[in-house]
Amino acid sequence: MFFYLAMIAKYQISAAILAIIIGLQTYSLIRYVEQTNKKLAQFFTSIRHADFSTSFSDKSLGKNFEALHKSLNEVIAEFKKHRAEKQEHYNYLQTVVQHINIGIVCYKSDGTIDMFNNTAKRLFKKPNIRTVHELESVKAELPATLLKLKAGDKSLIKIFTGDEVKQLSAYATEFKMRGEEFTLVAFQDIHAELEEKEIESWQKLIRVLTHEIMNSITPISSLASTVNDMLIEKSDDKTVLKTLEGEDIESVEHALATIQNRSKGLLNFVDIYRNLTRIPKPNFRYFQIREAFDRAEQLLTPKIEKLNINCQCKVFPTDLKLTADPDLLDQVLINLILNAIDAVRDQENPQIKLSAYANENNRTYIEISDNGSGIKQDIIEKIFMPFFTSKEEGSGIGLSLSRQIMHLHKGVINVKSKPDEGTIFTLVF
Repeated sequence: MFFYLAMIAKYQISAAILAIIIGLQTYSLIRYVEQTNKKLAQFFTSIRHADFSTSFSDKSLGKNFEALHKSLNEVIAEFKKHRAEKQEHYNYLQTVVQHINIGIVCYKSDGTIDMFNNTAKRLFKKPNIRTVHELESVKAELPATLLKLKAGDKSLIKIFTGDEVKQLSAYATEFKMRGEEFTLVAFQDIHAELEEKEIESWQKLIRVLTHEIMNSITPISSLASTVNDMLIEKSDDKTVLKTLEGEDIESVEHALATIQNRSKGLLNFVDIYRNLTRIPKPNFRYFQIREAFDRAEQLLTPKIEKLNINCQCKVFPTDLKLTADPDLLDQVLINLILNAIDAVRDQENPQIKLSAYANENNRTYIEISDNGSGIKQDIIEKIFMPFFTSKEEGSGIGLSLSRQIMHLHKGVINVKSKPDEGTIFTLVF
């Protein structure tokens, strides 16, 4: 249209006016687009810098801009709301972390401290630290111990803070944040609990030792007194050996034989106790669990076949391996299988099952189960005590020895039992 008017002489003025109008419209359009771009640029800048105090309102730009301003303000309001909720959640977690009764220390792989809560400050008597290396003043090897901890590791750390002794149970976990690796260690002072358990253990052990020793010493003392009365006679401050007749000689011989037998029994008891406290350090090897099952089964097959016991061994997967001392593991398996044999001896259909598998946390489980008489609930907590036994013939050290061996392997031994239904012993490595 503009070019048409410009070509006709009588319409040149109209063409000029039209050109001016087109120029003004173009300028207004460019300015309109620039205003939109500026608003969007300002909006994105506010989002990038988390500045949610910005608001958009300019009624002079028309209704379309009012709708745009409203949408931008709503988005900023949502961001502001989520930021406030995030900050409240962070403050809540900070309050919980700072007030729980467990010391928490979080640090980077180079030892730089990221978090050190109030309980940790009280435990270590440190108001603030920047790196774990500053804990050398608490205990020289403590920083090295912490830096070696991996996810799932547990450690018992003994420290002295002033005149106070603390036994700290440490449990570590690992995570990544902002592209960096962090280790979080939770500390709990279990000194009082350990002392209580230690005293309780000593009391139980002393009761058992006293009972066993008194059972031997009492008849020895009584018989020694009887023999002394039969052989020795005192008169006028002189000691005279009595003349014995046939029956008296037999009585003295019997008494001396009894004293000898009881003394041997007492020496055997002390020797067993000494062996219980002298378990060798494990010689760790990587071997298939099936090999350990085969060795135990081969050794006990005559006894199993004699009692017509159905014994089953299963390993999942069949080539499952374990890092342990095979000789000590054999000792544990033999103890548990012998107990199972005794439990199923009087059953109509005696069964013993050995199974091994790895769980989802890659921990190895070995189970020895039977369908025997089970263990009474009132004694199940005592079966791991040294010298405690419910058998007529037994030393009472098999399960205690097994627990100590598992402890040396950083593992545990658990038991589940129901009277007249059976028992399951579980070894966790």
